[in-house]
Amino acid sequence: MSDTQDDQWWDEAAGPVVRPFAVTGGRTRAAQIPLDVATQVMAAHALADRIGLEPEHIAILDLCRYPQSVAELAAYVNLPLMVIKVLLGDLIERGDVLIGSQALATEPPDRHVLQAVLDGIRAL
Repeated sequence: MSDTQDDQWWDEAAGPVVRPFAVTGGRTRAAQIPLDVATQVMAAHALADRIGLEPEHIAILDLCRYPQSVAELAAYVNLPLMVIKVLLGDLIERGDVLIGSQALATEPPDRHVLQAVLDGIRAL
């Protein structure tokens, strides 16, 4: 095998060229936003202003059209959990992403449905 073929094999196996700290600009913490692996996030609006966003931010926004957990986003975007938390912090500060109950609340539960569930549990 020639040296050129060895170099090509090495380059393909090396993985991503950009290291995670470069994606976040060296930041290692999300700005005072409590995010854990199960926190649900969702895009605040379908057509977020994408000017000034990195490709990773845009990938997260695209995935957040439907509620996703922080862990799911890390898996889909293929970045470490801490990097996803920093990038989500950026999007939350911009108002592009909602967290927790904000991301899941579409309308308050109907009182009659809740009463029917409670009656059913009591009947057991």
